[in-house]
Amino acid sequence: MILEKPIKFGTDGWRGILADDFTERNVRIAAAAIASYLCRQEDPARGLCVGYDTRFLSQRFAQIVAEVAAAAGIPVRLADRITPTPALSYAVKHSGAAGGVMITSSHNPYNWNGVKFKASYGGSGSPAIMAAIEGYLGQDVPFAGASATITETNFLSPYVEAISVFADLKRIAAARQKYAIDCMYGAGRGVLAGIFAGRGIDHVEIRAEWNPLFPGIQPEPIPPHIRALEVAVLEHACQAGFATDGDADRIGAVDEAGRFVDANKIYCILLEWLLKRKQWPGDVARAFNTTKMLDRIAARYGRKVHEHGIGFKHVCELMLTQDILIGGEESGSIGIGRHLLERDGLLNALLLANVMAEESRTLGSLVSGLQEE
Repeated sequence: MILEKPIKFGTDGWRGILADDFTERNVRIAAAAIASYLCRQEDPARGLCVGYDTRFLSQRFAQIVAEVAAAAGIPVRLADRITPTPALSYAVKHSGAAGGVMITSSHNPYNWNGVKFKASYGGSGSPAIMAAIEGYLGQDVPFAGASATITETNFLSPYVEAISVFADLKRIAAARQKYAIDCMYGAGRGVLAGIFAGRGIDHVEIRAEWNPLFPGIQPEPIPPHIRALEVAVLEHACQAGFATDGDADRIGAVDEAGRFVDANKIYCILLEWLLKRKQWPGDVARAFNTTKMLDRIAARYGRKVHEHGIGFKHVCELMLTQDILIGGEESGSIGIGRHLLERDGLLNALLLANVMAEESRTLGSLVSGLQEE
């Protein structure tokens, strides 16, 4: 194959601008490289899971990836609906697949799309895996005697069940607090609202409609893009607001006064709660540009901190080789090892509500408490 435009796999895959470098032809080339990697370095018979988000043509690109992989003899489970990235990762891990592909450009503007690769452990491919895939770009896929099957699959329901068990929804419901949910027109649409509605938890959901233009914002849960959530929290007298990005693996939050709560503070709140209340074993991983407050919290409970570079793939590598309880970055990427080797904005939103309920405090009170200490 001749490359139309250079394809570069970065920290979590390849991203590009629609109709510029992100074209059907280049998606086929990227998919062929992933198929080559699976055929040559994994067990292709374990299959590939493929998901997609709310972006323009994401479903079509996912179908292309599925067709390329199936033609190489790799059985494919293709999402039957819009799917958050952590749900795709959960499916990879718990189905025993050789890998997963998520069509998304995460928090980038509307005119971008991308191909994320998830390794067999259900997290970002290691630097070695991503380099191997990149090495197969432009090469022919190994010949398969016959095409494999493509099976449409619901990845969302098993994932929702898993995070509903991981968080203490009974305690959240009993606290009788109210939450605003900002889906930012992304793949998290309806997930938290569905969980809350099923437990009688008071909530309001905004920007949950499908609109691949992400009108007026890019789907990144930071100011100014979460202004609508800040307004919603105040208008509906909520105790907190939660926002997830385009593919719902990152989190942002707003306190009861409509003030933005950044990812550093969210990470600190979750870490303090995990060590104080859950007392689960394990070290702490953080990117070098995150707050040193994490180090002080970890030291209080005698936990080691592993500092690493930018990119959640570094957290995954540590989780594969060390006993890591939680890892994260300042971008809103936070993952808990016993759930997934993956960041998960939806689970983290539930856990923030869990902390608020268990501590009988608002989000703003939790933040001010940490800063006072």
